[in-house]
Amino acid sequence: MNLAALIVRRRGWIVAGWTLAIMGAVPLASHVQRSLEVAARVRGSESAAVETELATRFGAPFAQYAVLVCRGLPLPTQPAGRAALDTLIAALVAVPGVTRVRGYEAPGDTLFLARRDSTAFVLVGLDGVHRQPDDIIPALRETTGRLARRFTEHYPRVTLRWTGQAALNVDLRRTSADAASAAERRALPLTLLVLVLAFGTLVAATLPVLAGALTITIALGAAALLSRVWPLSILLQNFITMVGLGLGIDYALLVVSRFRESLAMGSSATAAAEDAGRHAGHTILLSGVAVGIGFLAMLAIPLTEMRSLAVGGVLAVVTAMLVSTTLLPALLSWLGRAVDRGRLFRLPVPHGEARWRRWGRWVTRRPGTVLVVAGAPLLILAWQAKRLQPGLPHGDWLPPAMESAQAWRDLERMGRGGVLQTLRVLVELPEGVDAITPAGWDVLRRIRQRLLADPRIGEVFCFAPLGRERPPSRLAFFVIPKVTRAAYVTADRRAVLLEAVPREGVDAVALVALARTLRRADLAGTPGARVRIGGLPAFRADYLDAVGGRLPVVMVLVIGATFLTLFAGFRSLLIPLKALVLNLLSVVAAFGAVVLVFQDGLGIQALGLDAPVDRVFAVIPTLVFCTVFGLSMDYEVFLVARVAEARGSSHEERAALVDGLARTAPVITSAAAIMVVVFGAFTLGNFLVMQMLGLALAVAVLLDATLVRTAIGPALLTLAGRWNWWPGQR
Repeated sequence: MNLAALIVRRRGWIVAGWTLAIMGAVPLASHVQRSLEVAARVRGSESAAVETELATRFGAPFAQYAVLVCRGLPLPTQPAGRAALDTLIAALVAVPGVTRVRGYEAPGDTLFLARRDSTAFVLVGLDGVHRQPDDIIPALRETTGRLARRFTEHYPRVTLRWTGQAALNVDLRRTSADAASAAERRALPLTLLVLVLAFGTLVAATLPVLAGALTITIALGAAALLSRVWPLSILLQNFITMVGLGLGIDYALLVVSRFRESLAMGSSATAAAEDAGRHAGHTILLSGVAVGIGFLAMLAIPLTEMRSLAVGGVLAVVTAMLVSTTLLPALLSWLGRAVDRGRLFRLPVPHGEARWRRWGRWVTRRPGTVLVVAGAPLLILAWQAKRLQPGLPHGDWLPPAMESAQAWRDLERMGRGGVLQTLRVLVELPEGVDAITPAGWDVLRRIRQRLLADPRIGEVFCFAPLGRERPPSRLAFFVIPKVTRAAYVTADRRAVLLEAVPREGVDAVALVALARTLRRADLAGTPGARVRIGGLPAFRADYLDAVGGRLPVVMVLVIGATFLTLFAGFRSLLIPLKALVLNLLSVVAAFGAVVLVFQDGLGIQALGLDAPVDRVFAVIPTLVFCTVFGLSMDYEVFLVARVAEARGSSHEERAALVDGLARTAPVITSAAAIMVVVFGAFTLGNFLVMQMLGLALAVAVLLDATLVRTAIGPALLTLAGRWNWWPGQR
């Protein structure tokens, strides 16, 4: 008894097992965002090392911090403002996880005040050793929410907003979850409409939607369990929703189509379910392996976000495969001809074959013409990809409604935006030298001078003013408040922190370049001294390097593994080579579409953006390559597997191609329409990175299912003839 038959025979146990899995996954999936991390981490990077040093070797109360921006209150230079600030500080200090609060204290503290209006900010240190900083933000917001309601009685225009990396993390988690839910709500009704048009009946149309929803739920539940032992990024939630919905529906569509085809040929419900499980199951297995390879290759990038997306993609693929090859055949064997209930209109089953057969014969008679006509627009679009500029976009690309983004803009308006972009310069002095010896002091002064020589840096802070020629005496050093000493100097005084605050108006891209420049420079100029650069700009530099530097490795892994998988599946050299070339063409064409829309601004207003961006997030090329390469392989496997099946039934080469195209093209075009709807739903949100990814994937799938798999691919198969199957069964 084959596996498909066994599944149908044991359908009661199969359905019971899936019911238990769903019951366990639903509560986990509904709260998955609570267990996912927002902060990205680059494992083994210099910025991560600096953060670890500050958290462990230093007693820095502001090693991790949040910023509270206060507008509408009197300035603390006035008695009423001083009283309001004292009330704020007293309430914030009492919040668990707060290490210290620092605001305006004396006339010299002008850093904490706006130059032009009644805006001030407060720096709040967070305990990043014993608690996750992200977890402290909700308590801080609850506290300031109560205070804001009290202040409103006297100051009706008061606003208290939080920003900083921890606050941004919390807001991005919520925004990500909201974006995923909104995309699902947009995609599901349109997806159901496409399926109704494909099948003509409500029951048949509902099954793939159910499979997609189950795929998302179970994959998210599995991710929630896995996050307890392996930190996973919040981006995984959107990615599982996007990929799981598309693949779950695609694979289910293939199984349901095959089942209805067998029923139409007179098979019983049990035999049709076995036939669907056997033939569609083999295709889904080969396709799923090809898709999974693309995601697994992302594990080569030492970035928590990319590895989390790899895990999310694999979970979505495996779940979609299992749902379609086990649960769906079991349910179909019970449904039988009831799968066609709820008929809205009558279609031939399988419908559209006559039209696609005519198209297949036309392609096989004129393969050269098809290659020229279908290939020209693809090549034109792919040519635009030369101008793709990966990196960090200039300007403000954060979702405008986020509180932390609004507070960041408040800081920039008050001329203090550089506080959040501070570079942390960690100096390790040579053996036998400490910060208050003449030799150590000279090293620190030299580094400060070189930092200030760069026009992008406005000020450098340390435990004592480094403008003096002589170091402070031991007595003067120990007179410095202990909390200040601990923030900048280790107990042995050999490691010292310098904080380089950027000038106002210097944007994030320039600061990333500055971090790289400082790392290349010999700032200390002293044998045995070591300088490491941390802070947000340095982290961004590490992030960009990690993503861009590993893309060639990822491409080699994906291409090599995909070739071997297809060679094993079809025992052919030409089939996988053709598939790889066409997949690369789809990927590059998708990059071209991203350039035209996001960099050139073609139709940008339709996506809710006011203007184009100068760069595409560095993570997009890698994500698009890995995802599109796998998804495009879906349709290649669907088509070629059916052609090979027809060829094995004594069809001659061209007749087998026409038959395979006629039977799979309706499935491919319907599946592609669903994928385009799902991916397109993400372009309408306000999360720019997901908008870029959604557009690239939607365009790639649209081109792949129309020009590539139903035109260029069949034309190439026609030209190669029997050589397609060499050396296996030529």
